Amino acid sequence: MWPGKQMQGAIQEKIDNLNKPKGALGRLEELAMQICLVQQTLEPRLCHPCHLLLGGDHGIESEGVSATPREVTWQQMVNFTRGGGGVNMFCRQHGFSLRIIDMGVDYDLSQVPGITDRKVARGTRDFLFEPAMSEAEFLQAISTGASLADDCQREGCNILCIGEMGAANTSPSSIWMSLFCHIPLGECIGAGSGLDGQGISHKQQVLQQALDTFNASKQHTAEDEATYAIRYFGGFEMVGAIGAMLRAAELKMLVMVDGFIMSACALAACHLYPQAKEYMIFGHCGDESGHRRMLDSLGAKPLLSLGLRLGEGTGALCAYPIIDSAVRMINEMNNFQNARITKYF
Repeated sequence: MWPGKQMQGAIQEKIDNLNKPKGALGRLEELAMQICLVQQTLEPRLCHPCHLLLGGDHGIESEGVSATPREVTWQQMVNFTRGGGGVNMFCRQHGFSLRIIDMGVDYDLSQVPGITDRKVARGTRDFLFEPAMSEAEFLQAISTGASLADDCQREGCNILCIGEMGAANTSPSSIWMSLFCHIPLGECIGAGSGLDGQGISHKQQVLQQALDTFNASKQHTAEDEATYAIRYFGGFEMVGAIGAMLRAAELKMLVMVDGFIMSACALAACHLYPQAKEYMIFGHCGDESGHRRMLDSLGAKPLLSLGLRLGEGTGALCAYPIIDSAVRMINEMNNFQNARITKYF
């Protein structure tokens, strides 16, 4: 999937010949290299940026692991259609086409204008007792996410941002982090949308019990372990995001990764297909406990650290101007020869 690096020398030469000290533009130079390699060109472009906002509810929410009640998911989804969310503001600011997708909200949103109905089911099952979704539901969610990336690419998009809306989705994210990064679960669990100390302790007890049940059940499935973990704990919006990330990489699109939940989805996607990471740009390191460690495990360097923990893809959207600057740097800066400046290195 990852394009050959035959162009790497030519790209580096172009970057080094821009009229600046070698390496003086730091991360912008690294970004420009990545984007040029993905697009296999010395003149990269960012075209028709799209943002997928995927919504879904989680059965584990009924165990009191989130400060956000379930009904907030559908209420916020409706709010997004009216332009009132943080994600709306940033999409308007940076020129993103916003698509609001119902992947598994526990509410009938099929008649709400502005929401695309791709509902797999009205929320996942409670993974404290059983897998969150069946194999068929998992495959449907992956396929739906892939089709959403296809839709964006057909409209001319070559850079895709993905966000989520779903009460309790830090819970599966924490478990994925523990499983895929081999970190004790307690070090992966945070306050989510605002739990106090007692709430965090309860969340840890519930998730540890769920993880113990999962570990005991693995011997009874012939599935690949990573795939089984993804469908056992994931939400429909999260598995949809994984499908979109993987398909976008296949289409040689850039994938902008947001905070804790979307980083967990990126982590899961990379466990399925490691080369997908080469297409990912990590926008933001958030405040959720463990996010920095998750990013370190991925070898990812986020562009921003603003203390955000809103989700929706807002941290990644905030990073878009930096990505744009990297592209403008390699396309618009003059070089030493044309500027008639002595090259001193």
